[in-house]
Amino acid sequence: MKIAIVHDWLVTYAGAERVLEQLLSLYPTADLFSLVEFVPPGERQFLGNRKVRISFIQRLPAARRFYRQYLPLMPLAVEQFDLSGYDLVISSSHAVAKGVLTGPDQLHVCFCHSPMRYAWDLQHQYLRELGLTSGLRAGIARYVLHRLRSWDLRTATGVDHFVANSDFVARRIWKTYRRRSVVIYPPVDVEAFFPGLVRDNYYVTASRLVPYKRIDLIVEAFSSTPQRRLLVIGDGPEAQKIRRKAAPNIELLGRQPFPILLEHLQRARAFVFAAEEDFGIAPVEAQACGTPVIAYARGRALESIRGSTDSHPTGEFFPEQSVPSLLAAIERFERNSRSIDPMACRQNALRFSVKRFRLEFAEYISRELRRSVDTNTEIACDSPAIPLGQA
Repeated sequence: MKIAIVHDWLVTYAGAERVLEQLLSLYPTADLFSLVEFVPPGERQFLGNRKVRISFIQRLPAARRFYRQYLPLMPLAVEQFDLSGYDLVISSSHAVAKGVLTGPDQLHVCFCHSPMRYAWDLQHQYLRELGLTSGLRAGIARYVLHRLRSWDLRTATGVDHFVANSDFVARRIWKTYRRRSVVIYPPVDVEAFFPGLVRDNYYVTASRLVPYKRIDLIVEAFSSTPQRRLLVIGDGPEAQKIRRKAAPNIELLGRQPFPILLEHLQRARAFVFAAEEDFGIAPVEAQACGTPVIAYARGRALESIRGSTDSHPTGEFFPEQSVPSLLAAIERFERNSRSIDPMACRQNALRFSVKRFRLEFAEYISRELRRSVDTNTEIACDSPAIPLGQA
C-alpha cells in the first residue's frame, strides 16, 4: 500500500512536527509532502534522511523568511501535489494541508491541529496584531481571508475522516466544517521529563515569546508582586516588550538547552501558563516533572490539567486573561498547594505519552482502512479488486 503524508510547512521542530515525527515513524515507507522545507540543520533529526516533496512556493523570492506572506498562493500550491498514486493520504493540517486533491478510491485522514484560526475565529485578533485594522492593505487582507474561508470550507468535504488533537479542537472542527471527529491526543515525550529531588521557591514559564502566548500578562502580574520570583524561558519577537515590563524579581533567561529547561521545571514551585492553546505541550511536560500548573481556563488546558475541585488536582485555573485573575489563582494555589501530589501530576501527564499516541493512531488507521475496503467493495461489487483492497 502506498502512503502519502502531507504537512503544511516545515520550518522548525515544534508541536505539529512532533506529531509528524511519529507519523513518519509509524509509516516509514510513506512519502512526505510540504509546501516548503526550511528546517535548520540542527533540527532535522525528526526527518531522518527522508526526501521532502515541496511546492513552487519554495522557489519564490524570500520564501525562507517570508513564506507566510504567500498565504494567498497556498491553496493553489497544495492542490498541485499529485497524490493519485497513493492508497492512503494522511494530512497533518493547521492551515491548508487538508486541501490536497484525492479520489474516491483513496482514504484521506486529516489529523487536524486546528482549522485555520487566523481565517476563522481569530481573524480580528490576527489583523490587529499585524496592524491591519484600516486602509487599503487591511481591506485586501480581509478579502484574502474571506476567499480562504470559502476554500477551506469547500475542501473539508474532501477529507474522509477528521482526527482532532483535543476535545477543544473537535468542537472547533464541528463549528467550522460541521464534521465530526475522533480525538487522539498528540504525543508528548513525557519519558524525557521526570520529577527532581529538590523544590525551590520560584515560578517558571517557558514559551516562544509571541503575542498569543500572553507571557506579557504573566510578567506584568509577577512584577506587581515582588516577593514572588519568576523565571521566563524562551525567545521571540515579544522579547524586548516583555523585558521592559519585567521587575527585578523576574529573570528572562532566553532560549535554554534541554538540560537547563528540565532542571528549572523540576525545581519550580509551579508552571504558569496564560495562553488559549489548541493543545499546549509545555503544561504536560511540567506535570511530567511533578510540577503543578497555574493555567488560563480555556482551550486544551481544561483537558490536560486537573483543577483544585478534582479529587487528584494537578494545578489551579484562572478564568480571565487579566492580572487580578492570575494573581488570585496564584494565591489560591499557595493556600492549597499541599493538596497537590507531585506523583498525581506525573500520572496525569502519562496520559499523553508517545506510546499511547502511536497505539491509538495506528489502530484508528487500520480500522478505517478495513471499513474503506468494505465500503468500496460494496459499491463496486462487480469488481474483484480495488486499490485499497490490495493492501
